[in-house]
Amino acid sequence: MTMPVNQPDTTSAQDIERRAELLYALGLTAPDRELDDLAIRLSRAAGVPYAMVNVFGSEQQFVGLATPMGGELPTVGRSMPLDHGFCPAVVDKKLALVLPSVYVAPRFGVNPVVDLIGIRTYAGAPLIHEGIVLGTVCFVGLQEQPDSAGHTMLALIKAHRDSVMNFIHRRAGYLPR
Repeated sequence: MTMPVNQPDTTSAQDIERRAELLYALGLTAPDRELDDLAIRLSRAAGVPYAMVNVFGSEQQFVGLATPMGGELPTVGRSMPLDHGFCPAVVDKKLALVLPSVYVAPRFGVNPVVDLIGIRTYAGAPLIHEGIVLGTVCFVGLQEQPDSAGHTMLALIKAHRDSVMNFIHRRAGYLPR
């Protein structure tokens, strides 16, 4: 049985406007090969087929993407509605989210991506610049993990979040505060 999924509130109108300005200033408005490479590294480190560097506007846009090409697994496109996936929850809370099994929390287990892509595990962390969440870095897998994997998943996603933010700041000429 599929329950309705509520559209997330991905922050206030003022934050949304500021986010759009920052995304433009930081060069995060379109797919980027270097961010794809960072997503591919995360995918490999996590041992999963999918990883994303995700920014938010009217929808989720994957400016960095690791997705299987060809073969039996679904290929993920460069955008996703805000009611799909788990990253909107990360943006709203401004905290990392680790789900060794997406079924542990009913609101995540009924998300459309669970059936569309077969997601069973998720880890994501917010990309924060000047107090505004620009988006997330995340990985998703097709195999549930034991709860004991949560600490390792959290450390991995935080390390990759830091790598992505350092890359963004260096490229844009910003020094992290």
